[in-house]
Amino acid sequence: MRTLRGRRAVVGAVCLLLLATAPAQGGVTLPEAPGCTIFPATNVWNKRVDDLPVRDDSETLKQSIGLDDYLHPDFGSYEGYGIPYNVVGARAPKRTVRFTWPDESDPGPYPIPREPLIEGAGAAGDRHLLVVDRSSCMLYELYNARLTDSGWRAGSGAIWDLDSNALRPKGHTSADAAGLPILPGLVRYDEVAAGEIAHALRFTAPETRRQFTYPARHFASDSDDPTLPPMGLRVRLKKSVDISGFGPQSRVLLRALKRYGMLLADNGSPWFVTGAPDPRWDDDELHELRSITGADFEVVDTSTLRNGTP
Repeated sequence: MRTLRGRRAVVGAVCLLLLATAPAQGGVTLPEAPGCTIFPATNVWNKRVDDLPVRDDSETLKQSIGLDDYLHPDFGSYEGYGIPYNVVGARAPKRTVRFTWPDESDPGPYPIPREPLIEGAGAAGDRHLLVVDRSSCMLYELYNARLTDSGWRAGSGAIWDLDSNALRPKGHTSADAAGLPILPGLVRYDEVAAGEIAHALRFTAPETRRQFTYPARHFASDSDDPTLPPMGLRVRLKKSVDISGFGPQSRVLLRALKRYGMLLADNGSPWFVTGAPDPRWDDDELHELRSITGADFEVVDTSTLRNGTP
């Protein structure tokens, strides 16, 4: 009887664990916040684009980003390379943040943990600070976040309801130049280990146009040159590109680029795809992605792609 009771206790504990870690239905989740989807399944970040048509100006826009420039994983095993994220609960301290651009920022407060993970902490750079509150399923993102003697400061900040398809107000920035959320576009190790990335990714380009396309809400350029890409541009890897010879981590990423593509979110180096750092990344394998160049992509016509549509 003692053995039977022990087995029942183990089974019960396993069942509770499975219920606690089961992903919310219908969307992408984080292992640390399984009850929250990263936006609804009808959000454009979570929609496949492998059957959408190619834009007429695809070749022109690709050339302006760089046909010969290679796909670069802007993340790796080193904890200081990539954009990390924080997950907190209801007891996380709420912080007031002072902004450089308060008119385009959400006032908060922001639930910043006492020792938050910050992009490139201790060095110059964008210093993005991302926080998911698993108790409320809210996403908080800051650009150039710094703790000073007078409290927290940031360039800009945005708060997102992960259960909503709402966009930023038109013309407003967020924690990135395009007015987009950052977290949904990160390459994360947990998804790669599970064998599938079921959402679009985020990338940068050297020069952009003074224009944005849905779902972006903001531009960061003074140029009206039509050969330059607008913020929010979505590209995908061509179906004809053979990915069978890549390692397992790279292959999952490349398959996602064929199905979901990636959105232009900021100015930066050409074809830099953003991810979260993790010691389990195989940097040598990720280095293989450099054999993919701009010529292997195509620009997707997303004029029919909108949040909330089937």
